[in-house]
Amino acid sequence: MSTKTDTPREPGPEADAGSDLGTAGSQLSTAPTEDVSFPSLGPLGWARWFWRQLTSMRVALLLLFLLSIGAIPGSLIPQTSVDPTKVDQFKAEHSTLAGIYDKLGMFHVYSSVWFSAIYLLLFISLIGCIVPRSWQFVGQLRRRPPAAPRRLTRLPAYTTWRTDVAPDEILGAAQRLLKKRRFRAHRAGSAIAAEKGYLREVGNLVFHVALIVMLVAFAVGGLWKSEGNKLVTEGDGFSNSLTQYDEFKSGPFYDTDDMEPFGFKLHRFDATYERTGPQRGTPRTYRAQVSYFLGADGKQHRSAIEVNTPLDIAGNKVFLLSHGYSPVVTVKDGRGKTVFHGATAFLPADPKNLTSTGVVKVPGAQTKDGKRNQLGFQAMFVPTFGGRGTGSMFSQFPALDFPVLSVNAYHGDLGLDSGLPQSVYKLDTKRLKKYQDGKGGILKKMLLPKDRVERHAGSKNKAAVRAAEEQTTMKLPNGEGSITFEGVKSWASFKVSHQPGNGLALTGAVAALLGLAASLFIQRRRVWVRAEKGADGVTVVEMAGLGRSESARLPEELAGLAGALFPDAPPAPDAESGTEAGTEPGARPEPDAGPATAPAPDTEDPAEPTDSDGPADPSEGARA
Repeated sequence: MSTKTDTPREPGPEADAGSDLGTAGSQLSTAPTEDVSFPSLGPLGWARWFWRQLTSMRVALLLLFLLSIGAIPGSLIPQTSVDPTKVDQFKAEHSTLAGIYDKLGMFHVYSSVWFSAIYLLLFISLIGCIVPRSWQFVGQLRRRPPAAPRRLTRLPAYTTWRTDVAPDEILGAAQRLLKKRRFRAHRAGSAIAAEKGYLREVGNLVFHVALIVMLVAFAVGGLWKSEGNKLVTEGDGFSNSLTQYDEFKSGPFYDTDDMEPFGFKLHRFDATYERTGPQRGTPRTYRAQVSYFLGADGKQHRSAIEVNTPLDIAGNKVFLLSHGYSPVVTVKDGRGKTVFHGATAFLPADPKNLTSTGVVKVPGAQTKDGKRNQLGFQAMFVPTFGGRGTGSMFSQFPALDFPVLSVNAYHGDLGLDSGLPQSVYKLDTKRLKKYQDGKGGILKKMLLPKDRVERHAGSKNKAAVRAAEEQTTMKLPNGEGSITFEGVKSWASFKVSHQPGNGLALTGAVAALLGLAASLFIQRRRVWVRAEKGADGVTVVEMAGLGRSESARLPEELAGLAGALFPDAPPAPDAESGTEAGTEPGARPEPDAGPATAPAPDTEDPAEPTDSDGPADPSEGARA
């Protein structure tokens, strides 16, 4: 037997949606049906809404997160401001991806429109957060702590006892005690209201102000900074002028006409290396012995620059970057005239053992009949030769244990008169011809340093001197000249950096850490002490505390305050038993026994208003 009952449907949202259950189905959901209509916002309303959203702490944190995310491409993708050569190389190797990156500004992240927009919005958001909160905090400092609530038993930390001491004496003693513990305390009716922990809010504000200071410091450092690199060989110097730098870049507001007049000279470079064990070849000492001056007629001062010890001159820091060798060569042309003599810096191809490459360009050479014959030499230098018997060039150790220079010779047109810039470390062989050896190959030879060979051979042994000359000099065919390896000097690469925002950024970072520590470890809390005569004439003392956040330290602190107040308000003896109230017969009351207990919730009046005759915010009541 089957029974079917048809129940009429009631119109509703579910019925309109096609539900077959009607009203019965709607009872399965407890979500209320609301018909909310929002008032239309005009331009001023939308502007106010946008400003409130922008200046909220949630948006500030979101912008800070976006700023950190936006800085990631700047460290992963080559930047034009750091190394234009790597940017060109990346574009050549990834043509499709480079076009997308170029449109998104990935090759100049920190000056791109989107990164600048995040930066400025974060700056505005932090200012909009801090200014209102600062005024609010100043208002809190000017107001007194709020008066005690009507029922102190409802607070999380509470204690009470009875005493024969008059209420005025107890309140006076409590006020003195709280002020001694660095509470702001005042009397409000029959209670003392006290508050402590304002440094928490101070730390919070200092933290956010410090963020603004760091943002300003980064902006100042980016707009007024300058940075340049200079390679200096032993015996040479440097003056702080734009033409002296090998590479120089600066911020948009930096004025090169206002460069500080200073300079330095590299006297000697000291380098020592680990010679045994798994760390063999690792540098142990990198020290540049320099003398520097400040001003056009400044006095010379001696100093040393190390990797982590820069030289500070007139607000500029001189950092030691790298080290290498500069072979000293002498070039004579076909007339026997010395057309080049000096040290030429070679760049390391092997950073560990300092196998280095370089070139020597001699544009002023001539043949023996006076015709122009520019010379060019490609060379490889090893400080400790390791290719004995193999004919190959490689270094076994970065120190000058067995220096060897391998030279290839060219002649013709170096292209220096074309007006196009050339690298001093590369030789353009398009217009040059190779000097041939007797076997049809390019003329090349391995040379030893003349100063060492002569010192080893001795100046009185003519045969040894002639043999030394053969080892140190390569003669060009047809009497067109020669090149002699005289010796080796060290060079050091320096970075001269002017960062005007560094001190401000350091101040902001330290202030941010201190402010964060204060906001995390300091708790803002309030304490009330009430003393009133009971119906039997005995004074009832109540103490309660409330913290801004839950903490186990608040009950402990309240217990300590109660224990400190006991000598001024000793518990009254019980009239019936002849003992002190709340203690065992004959026992001395313990100051920490009883305080800071949490009573059962009061269910009679769960929404009891607070009685506050002070100027505190009524919406705040007893909340911290």
